[in-house]
Amino acid sequence: MKVYLESLGCKLNQCERETLAKGFDNAGHTVVGTPQEADVCVVNTCAVTQTAAGKSRRRFHHLRRANPAARLVATGCYATLDGEDLDVDLAVINDLKEDLIALVEARVEEWGILPSSSGCQPILTSRTRPMVKIQDGCDNACAYCIVHILRGKQRSRPREAILQEVSNLVQQGYHEVVLTGVHVGAYGRDLDDSLVGLVRAILDHAPPERLRLSSIEPWDLTPGFFALWQDPRLCKHLHLPLQSGCDDTLARMNRRYTTDQYAELVARARAAIPDLALTTDVIAGFPGESEQAFAETAAFVERMAFARAHVFCYSARPGTLAAEMPEQVPLDVRRQRARALREIAQRSAEAFRQCFLGRTMPVLWEVQQRNGLWSGLTDNYVRVYADSDQDLSNMVQDVVLERLDADGVRGRLV
Repeated sequence: MKVYLESLGCKLNQCERETLAKGFDNAGHTVVGTPQEADVCVVNTCAVTQTAAGKSRRRFHHLRRANPAARLVATGCYATLDGEDLDVDLAVINDLKEDLIALVEARVEEWGILPSSSGCQPILTSRTRPMVKIQDGCDNACAYCIVHILRGKQRSRPREAILQEVSNLVQQGYHEVVLTGVHVGAYGRDLDDSLVGLVRAILDHAPPERLRLSSIEPWDLTPGFFALWQDPRLCKHLHLPLQSGCDDTLARMNRRYTTDQYAELVARARAAIPDLALTTDVIAGFPGESEQAFAETAAFVERMAFARAHVFCYSARPGTLAAEMPEQVPLDVRRQRARALREIAQRSAEAFRQCFLGRTMPVLWEVQQRNGLWSGLTDNYVRVYADSDQDLSNMVQDVVLERLDADGVRGRLV
């Protein structure tokens, strides 16, 4: 088969898309770059917000128009939540995602798909920072979140399997590897292991030039965690979801910290990790959020001076505690508050990037955007743009950071 793959939503979904791509390739199929080339289009869907769910539904309508002959397959969180609502030929819930390739292959004859040697250029991945899934599921019950329902209980991958995958990626020439999952900080609790132990093992036995951690819940940072950054290969970047800067709201969200505890954690992190990029998530308009509560959140977000903040309007998800709470905030108010938080976040992000102007920093180049303009990342998550006629993809080069530019910094190759 010729298979087209897409992923919507979180980094874990992106990681699973790459795993599916390798799996289809290993099974003798061809992963293609456009839906028009494909016999089968697979989308790893998202349902974390109403907006994400709507995007998942619309994506299949677009694919149906783009290639009416292709068979459409949905997997991921929206397929698990309400797969019958999708215009697809097959919906595969999260619990069966590992069997997706076999489930698709079992329908080849029914769907009338014939072997083809069309000469399509195979595409396995366009990423220069491959992600490695270290666990799935979540045992938390944050009041607003449906992911723990759709992904199930926390489950860790064996350390040996992760080490082997990271080692393989290093041997293939990748410079940076990102560890990801639904609840990364819970890694190993079901295996008598820990995230700290896993990271140390990777750095000791399968070391990439850079190792990056994805989102970690604040309550998961154990004593000794920050000592990991004594190894310079661990990227100076932490994503610690805040969600609210008001203690009353945090309690209603079932978040297990106060703003004072969060601020103390941030202070320890910044003291231990020079040049740290601290990024976060914030929800605007959670049920019961008063004007005073929002003002506290806005002030706290400004005080924390995040390098980047992802701001979301609260989205009621059926089946969650928050969806049944009284005092639901009107949508126009939620949107207004989200805009205000994004303005604060933008100022903080610019101030963070400003600190590095004039510095020479190594950049891992990812993609050429247009007319010789390349885009890449420093290890502390500063987006850098530079002009070059060379093919810089997957190269690490020193760059002088010269001026702010849009969402990043313009640089000059040394």
